[in-house]
Amino acid sequence: MAKNVNNPKEEKLETVGEAVSKTEVFFKKNGKNIGYIGAGLVVVAAIIVLIIQFYSKPLKEEAISQTFTAEQYFRAEDYDKALNGDGNSLGFIQIIDEYGAKAGKAVYLYAGICELQLGNASEAIGYLTKYNGKDPVLKARALSCIGDAYSMSEDYESALSYYLQAAGVEDNIFAASYLLKAGIICEELGRNDEALAHYRVIKDKYPQTYEGYEIDKYISRIEVKK
Repeated sequence: MAKNVNNPKEEKLETVGEAVSKTEVFFKKNGKNIGYIGAGLVVVAAIIVLIIQFYSKPLKEEAISQTFTAEQYFRAEDYDKALNGDGNSLGFIQIIDEYGAKAGKAVYLYAGICELQLGNASEAIGYLTKYNGKDPVLKARALSCIGDAYSMSEDYESALSYYLQAAGVEDNIFAASYLLKAGIICEELGRNDEALAHYRVIKDKYPQTYEGYEIDKYISRIEVKK
């Protein structure tokens, strides 16, 4: 009597066939519900497109247009009007309240710098920590300004931390100013060796910067104390 030899190819076809049959049964039982779900997804997608086209996009354009006058006041160093408006045009505070980040991530940086220039340290920190732009120069500037706000509040440990973060964002000429601030804070904290280390980095890596031209007097000031 001949033995039944299983054919792998036939077994595979049988398995596929069973799967197709089960799928057909599933769709016969649930076809109507699946149809409703599919239709619902189409409606949701359509609503999202409409919101973007007729609400979010115009609102973003309106928000960006509102920053024009505030930015002009900022460039003119009229920080109060840039922050609070002039009675006709909105300042950064109102723009943030009404539009948030739709006006662009930089509004938090602008508002934070304005508060800093007006001597409002805690408000400056509040806005600056909300800035999450990707541009390395602006990111470092925001971190340095947070350091300035903490320095203003005489929280020197926090200030030092932010100055060093700013210096570490990108290796460019702006890092020299952040390292100088870090060194000055270290001196304020009585950590002269740390200060000297920061000053020597400026001398070695950034000699062509303004800080580089001035750094010898900072180095000499510490060396005289030794």
